[in-house]
Amino acid sequence: MISGGPGSGAGLELDALERRSLLRAAREAIAARLASQKASLPPLEGGLAAARGAFVTLRRASDGGLRGCVGQLEGDAPLLMTVVDMAVAAAARDGRFDPVTADELVSLRIEISVLSPLEPIRPSEVEVGRHGLLVRRGARRGVLLPQVPVEQGWDRETFLAHTCEKAGLPPDAWTQPGVELLGFTATVFGEDD
Repeated sequence: MISGGPGSGAGLELDALERRSLLRAAREAIAARLASQKASLPPLEGGLAAARGAFVTLRRASDGGLRGCVGQLEGDAPLLMTVVDMAVAAAARDGRFDPVTADELVSLRIEISVLSPLEPIRPSEVEVGRHGLLVRRGARRGVLLPQVPVEQGWDRETFLAHTCEKAGLPPDAWTQPGVELLGFTATVFGEDD
């Protein structure tokens, strides 16, 4: 366990230009996929070249409702490429929703969550609004981003319970031996910021 909890000292600082570049690249990648074309991407430099996990969330501009969210927890490729891949996946392969259409894309807002590396965390260290969670037992995994418990008004134990349920485990699985709890932080930004 690293002193200070997940993400301490491990954050990725992205300047305003890098954030805008990632948001533009995500939108361009979705539009290009819908038009069966190749996306035009910014140069792979600075923070865009760092290997980081990321989630891309699509929301309806009209009511903020979720329209797609797909991510990769660990960075095994440059952040730019991860964001592009996750944007296309959120638009086309989130099994909870029909694929996004070209006409619909203009009415969607994109949010990106750039993740710190995963680190073991004790339940007592989980801070609502700061930490995202991965609960894992065997092949079962459940992940919730740091913004989810804030949006839902959950306390720590409710957050832990919902993450377990997302993994298909009992809500109190986080108290049981053999269940791994990993935490991370996220830099979250969107087109509406």
